[in-house]
Amino acid sequence: MTTALENTFVEDLINAGIVLAVGLAVWLVLHYAIRIVVKRVQADSPVLERRSLRWAAPMLRNIDPVVRALDQERRVQRARTVGSLLNSVLTAVVATVTGFYVLMAFNINVAPLIASVGVLGIAIGFGCQQLIRDFLAGICITLEDQYGIGDVIQTSEVVGSVEYVGLRITRVMGEDGTLWYLRNGEILRLGNRSKGHYQPPAEELPDGGAAPAAAGTAAGGAAPAVAAGPASDTNGQAGEQARTDTQRAEPPAG
Repeated sequence: MTTALENTFVEDLINAGIVLAVGLAVWLVLHYAIRIVVKRVQADSPVLERRSLRWAAPMLRNIDPVVRALDQERRVQRARTVGSLLNSVLTAVVATVTGFYVLMAFNINVAPLIASVGVLGIAIGFGCQQLIRDFLAGICITLEDQYGIGDVIQTSEVVGSVEYVGLRITRVMGEDGTLWYLRNGEILRLGNRSKGHYQPPAEELPDGGAAPAAAGTAAGGAAPAVAAGPASDTNGQAGEQARTDTQRAEPPAG
């Protein structure tokens, strides 16, 4: 009886070891594949330097080098973010599936455990729903390329340049020099000035001047009013002086 139990335990242990080895091998292969893809995306030539665009090389030479640098940095940042996300999902899935198979190798009923994990996941989801919301919004922002490093964005709270895009927060440098940390799940409405054809309105001109119509009205209406007073006073004084001189020059009567 003891020998049979020992043999059964040894078989279960061997099966669990095989499951762990298979799970580890799957994790290593997929992790290596993700790393290769991420490195290839990071090392890929920029869009403006691809062979298919050689015909446009003379025109592309005049493009600002800063634009090229931001495009490269933005692509690298997106590749790192997506690679980190895929590695985290891969680790969680492989660890969970391997753990269940290890328990099944020892003839343990995993049905109650799965139900408990489901209830625990629901409780965690309710408790960390805001955090989960931020992460899901960050994933959508990264995959959809709504904005990236170097873009000028406008939200209901701030207008500024994006310095960092993560899965939970976005770091923005405001126009007044304030560094803002925006939670991705709380960004309900956003405008990207770098992607559209944004033109600042008249009251937001960089030189601080007013619109041409307003300037003309101010210059054309106020200046004559200011000059009218001194001119009329001067003419009155000149006329009075001329009458006085005429009266002095006339000879006395008879």
